[in-house]
Amino acid sequence: MKKFFAIIVSVMCFALTFALVACNGNGEVPPIGADDERPTYDGTKTLVVYFSQPDNVDNSTVVINGETLGNTQYMAYVIQENTGANIFRIVPETPYPTNHSELVDLAQSEQRNNARPKFQGEIENFADCDTVFVGYPNWWSDMPMILYTFFDTYDFSGKTIIPFNTHGGSGFSSTISTIRRLEPNATVKDGKSISRNSIQNAEREIIEWVQSLGFEKPTANADAQ
Repeated sequence: MKKFFAIIVSVMCFALTFALVACNGNGEVPPIGADDERPTYDGTKTLVVYFSQPDNVDNSTVVINGETLGNTQYMAYVIQENTGANIFRIVPETPYPTNHSELVDLAQSEQRNNARPKFQGEIENFADCDTVFVGYPNWWSDMPMILYTFFDTYDFSGKTIIPFNTHGGSGFSSTISTIRRLEPNATVKDGKSISRNSIQNAEREIIEWVQSLGFEKPTANADAQ
């Protein structure tokens, strides 16, 4: 009988420990899919640019076919697959924290200071692009400040910008009008916004939106590398 109770107590302790770990927000962020495995297309004039920064909160990532992706990253991948665009991820030179509370504080601090965080790499042949999908999460009712760096860096004159974002309830907020202000010589579409609570099952919705813009999924014999 004592042995039985000892087993019960051990199981209860394990369950309690697991619950505390799951609720305290200190879990590790799962690995994020790498863009260097994405296809590239010769001759395309369409580009998908996105910023995605998952943290240690469950609803900042999705798992698709066993691969863990950030919410905005997943949206970017679906868009690329159904447009034949090339893709560029905006990656900060100084890595952002993956702890949710620290990331929230950093985002707010960057906004208050009107910061322009630097990002890694550059887009080849950007001048040849006609259409640029630009994706980002909604942080404090605005784009992450690193998106301002991106718009400051490249000349969008004569191009079409199609925004997309993921959010926790605020949609685009005023970011569409902000992009139009930053890029007055570009055509800025209304874009597509999807809640982080529904992004896991949003593939069909994203595809239908892309198709409504006149894009078609590239054929198997397209110039993918």
